[in-house]
Amino acid sequence: MISFDRLDEAGRTTVFLALPTKGTCMSALRDALSDLPDAVFADLLESESAYLLVIDVPGATGETVDARTEGNRLDIEARRAKDVPTDFEYVSEERSLFLDVELPLPPDVEADGISGTVDRGVLELTLPKTTETATESIPIEDA
Repeated sequence: MISFDRLDEAGRTTVFLALPTKGTCMSALRDALSDLPDAVFADLLESESAYLLVIDVPGATGETVDARTEGNRLDIEARRAKDVPTDFEYVSEERSLFLDVELPLPPDVEADGISGTVDRGVLELTLPKTTETATESIPIEDA
């Protein structure tokens, strides 16, 4: 389920995505990113030890971006200011001031180790994978 709202008076863009069931790993995050509205540009990369989530947040800085985890969800809020020259007024205003995104975290992400940077309007979040592999012995009995 996706809902995309833009509230004109606040210039706020909000994106809500359905959360995955456990065991779907990265595919739920990848699918959620492909369902983002055209106004949101994002890439997802993967290495053996981490995922790298790259989202364009034009005009945002480290002070105006808030990212946090809650359960198996990653919440990202970014805001920016618009500078309008005093001699001008809006004829059309399509660039939102806020971006709120809720994304599912892959189950193999170590939420405590997530880190991020913003450089020239590009947010990069590194989502480290857990190093522990859950193993469980399966009892086998003679029939």
